[in-house]
Parts: sequence; structure tokens; C-alpha cells
Amino acid sequence: MKPAPFEYRAPEDLDEALAVLAERGDEAKVLAGGQSLVPMLALRLTSFECLVDIGRVAELQGARREDGVLVVGAGTVDAAVGADPAVAASVPLLAEATPLIGHFQIRNRGTIGGSLAHADPAAEYPAVALALDAELEVASAAGRRVVPAAEFFEGTWTTALEGDEILTAARFSVWEGRCGFAVEELARRHGDFAVAGAAGGVALDPDGTVVRCAVALIGMESTPVRAWRAEAALVGTSPGPAEVVEAAQLAVDGIDPPADVHGSGAYRKKVGAEMVRRMLTRALEEAARV
Repeated sequence: MKPAPFEYRAPEDLDEALAVLAERGDEAKVLAGGQSLVPMLALRLTSFECLVDIGRVAELQGARREDGVLVVGAGTVDAAVGADPAVAASVPLLAEATPLIGHFQIRNRGTIGGSLAHADPAAEYPAVALALDAELEVASAAGRRVVPAAEFFEGTWTTALEGDEILTAARFSVWEGRCGFAVEELARRHGDFAVAGAAGGVALDPDGTVVRCAVALIGMESTPVRAWRAEAALVGTSPGPAEVVEAAQLAVDGIDPPADVHGSGAYRKKVGAEMVRRMLTRALEEAARV
């Protein structure tokens, strides 16, 4: 199929892009990498009178470290995120999650901002942002604001972004000390969306006690989910395998995953607990080696 007719705009700077959105309102849609939006347009699952391609806006691209925070421009393509040494050194979870996103063709075109704004609950970057308490910078012609990741994802393909706003950057605080991070997910084939998964990290004190823990679930509800009970169960302990299994079960307690052709809700919940166990095990092992 082919998409419905639309006007194509490719502004050279952010102010021009924001002006188009302010002018066209709900008729316009931001086009970042297009790896999710273009197929939806082609299948006529959605349509817009105007697409605003922000791929040429240089100020939305690249990553930089400033005052203990890694700032990643929303227009940075996934492949660049995964290959950037500054990202790997500052926020290892971002670098580890990137190879799990689709195939290399998708990572060469898709952007971190596009993934976050699309808000697919089975996507990796939204879960990473939630686990690491990222702050998302948003701009419109009327001004700028910052939205915590915990308040950004509102439902499947739904975020706190207004129709005239563009996600401009994601800010990740850099963890210091003995830290370990991991992403685990189950997919039918490499490149498919995860049936269930988990992303997160731990920080240990010199004695091996967990002083910080982050766990986010992938593909388990209509948004990525933060597993607060699992985190609280591990903080202040020196967990062994049994404690990790218990925390993994706490992570999925109370979750009601959707059923689809890939499995029932009960199956997804069982897989989710196992993904949390594997993720925490790897993160703890990595932190212990530091």
C-alpha cells in the first residue's frame, strides 16, 4: 500500500521546525528516523497532511557529557548511540540496549528521540530511559520544558508530548562507582520486538551491598514499567541467587501482560520474571568485578 498524500517539510533548524508545527497544529507530524511512522503511513494505519522531517536539524544530533550528565540529542541515530565511546563510558545501558533494536538498517535510520516519542512498550530505549530516571527535554514555539521519563510515557504510542512539541534531547545521570548494567529480552527472532524483557542496573558499596538498583520491564504493559518492589527488595542486601529470584518474582507481581499471537499473558509474565533474573544476575556480576 501507499500512504495518503501529504506535504513534506524538511527544516534546517529547530526554530523553523517548531514554527511549522505551531502553524499546522494537529495536521502535522514530526518525522525523525521514520522506522515506525513510515510503515504505519504506508499501511494507512494513520495519516497526516504534513510531515516535518527533522533529520537535517544539526542541533538535535550527537551526545555530550556535561556536569555528570550525558545529553543525547533526539535526532541521534541508534547506530551512532551504540558506537559512541562517550555513551558506552557514561551510560553503558544505552550502548548495551542498542544492538537489540531491530536490524542494522533500522539502527542506521532510527533515532533515539523517535523511539522515545513513538513509545512502543516493547522497545528498548523507553525502558532504559525509565530505568535510569532520564529527563526528556521538550520544545515548542512557546518555550521549553523538561519531562521526567516516569511522566513521559502515558500509553501505547502515547506520550506527554503536545502536538506542537518536539523532543529535543534525553538527559541521563551518570552512575559512579561499582556499577553493573544489563538488558535481557526474549524475541522470536533477532530484530523482532521483545515478547518480554528487562533493563536496569545495580551499584554496590565496597562491601558488596546494593546501594542502588534500577529495573524496568519491556513489553509487559502498555508502557515500560518500573519494578519498584524488586528494587527495594535488593537495596541494602548482598543478594545471592535465591534473593535475585525472589526480586524477579516481585518485579512481575501485579503485572497483567497482554496476550497476543506470541503468547498468553501468563507466559509473558513467566518470561518477564526470568528476564529480570538474568538481567540482575549479569548486572551484579559486572558490578562485583569493578
